[in-house]
Amino acid sequence: MLRFGILGAGRIGNVHARAIASSGRAVVRYIADSMPDAAAILAGSVGAETASVDEIVASPEVDAILIATPTDTHADLIEQAALAGKAILCEKPVSLSVERIRSCLDVVEKAGVPLMIGFHRRYDPNFAVLERRLRSGEIGDPEIITITCRDPSAPPVSYIERSGGLYRDMMIHDFDMARFLLGDEEPVTVHALGGVLTDPAIAKAGDIDTASVQMQTASGKIVVITNSRRATYGHDQRIEVHGSKGLLRAANVHNTTVELANQGGWTQDAIPFSFVERYQPAYTAEIHRFLDFLEKGEAPRASGYDGLMAQKLAEAASESLKSGQVVFIK
Repeated sequence: MLRFGILGAGRIGNVHARAIASSGRAVVRYIADSMPDAAAILAGSVGAETASVDEIVASPEVDAILIATPTDTHADLIEQAALAGKAILCEKPVSLSVERIRSCLDVVEKAGVPLMIGFHRRYDPNFAVLERRLRSGEIGDPEIITITCRDPSAPPVSYIERSGGLYRDMMIHDFDMARFLLGDEEPVTVHALGGVLTDPAIAKAGDIDTASVQMQTASGKIVVITNSRRATYGHDQRIEVHGSKGLLRAANVHNTTVELANQGGWTQDAIPFSFVERYQPAYTAEIHRFLDFLEKGEAPRASGYDGLMAQKLAEAASESLKSGQVVFIK
């Protein structure tokens, strides 16, 4: 079985550790975190031990490193793991800087180690089926892609201050999904709008909580993305692709399929509030795809290059918001 070292024992580190431990194909050997108690609790729950980052990366008992630490540490840790000859699965983004991502990917390429970026939504069963049916030509050529992503509430301001902003932290998933659905075409223009409608403290931290981005490819295909940090009804995650022969749509996943119809109307059960709950199947599938990558040589569905391109779109959106102008992707 492949042996993992996990760097970061927060929410996403917990999700990945449990997915690895339950995979039947790999084990968690070590866990490191800046908060020793968090590392110890998670290690105890998955049969692992705690160790320092340096010890984990250097250990001959570790085949792969999973990076789930704060964003501003990712690039350095990727390089450290690559130079140690470890396979790497890193949460998005690689870095808040396109240039830093490029230099990091150069190190990985020279080291010749596998790297996969954690864009988990590519592995969501609903979105994956939508993409597969789109690729099969079921609705002809895609013409308009509409992506909706709204969180129940904003993360703590202390997190926002280190996140790089909504476009780099939250919408980056949607930038990646847009590229995933577009296939061989890349957006060439980006126009962004944004505001603070939920909490003035977010503005003081230099960020926004409500955003819309329009993108277009060279052939004219249009992508519209909307994000909000406040959705009182749950974790709102929807995709619609309009094509030359029809439409494909992935609706929200509800807690149950039970519906009620009476004189008051027709109602459905609620949607999940937690992104962990909503995307648990995607995180599980992501781990299995990474293991396939290592064991069978199958190409990762989200590579370092995908991380680079998503970050380029996020930077273009940030630039567009500041200037109020359309930004052309170079």
